[in-house]
Amino acid sequence: MPTFDIVSQVDMQEVRNAVDQSMREVVNRYDFKGTETTIERTEEGIAVESATDQRLEAAVDVLKTKLVKRKVSLKSLGGGTPTQVGGGRTRAVFTLNQGISQDAAKDLSKKIRDMKLKVQVQIQGDQLRVQGKKRDELQTVIADLRSLDYPLPLQYVNFRD
Repeated sequence: MPTFDIVSQVDMQEVRNAVDQSMREVVNRYDFKGTETTIERTEEGIAVESATDQRLEAAVDVLKTKLVKRKVSLKSLGGGTPTQVGGGRTRAVFTLNQGISQDAAKDLSKKIRDMKLKVQVQIQGDQLRVQGKKRDELQTVIADLRSLDYPLPLQYVNFRD
């Protein structure tokens, strides 16, 4: 019976490359001179810190541009609220959302069931498995889910006949 999995993953190597590229650009750009702006990968996610709010926004824009160029979806970024830290500096910490939460999995499962196709959906941890008798129905499910503007970046992997 044909199946495929719906997952939400982030390629951490691409994130690391985007952070390195954006930090290199921030160091070399003239408008960031003297602001001691940093962009670094931390255990929580990605931390951006600068001397002023405007430079922080510009650094975040550079980071997002590099992430998009590296084909990392901006939907996988969470948080990022600017906060004041010591010395008049501003910091924003972005978390990386990976996996599909139980609530999101139930919502996706309901949307697939509402398509009225002959497929079954199983929630397996942080991913969903969709199976049906016909490959065309599975491809219809993938096409319909891609047309949704879902708040998580979804990938469709492990398609088997």
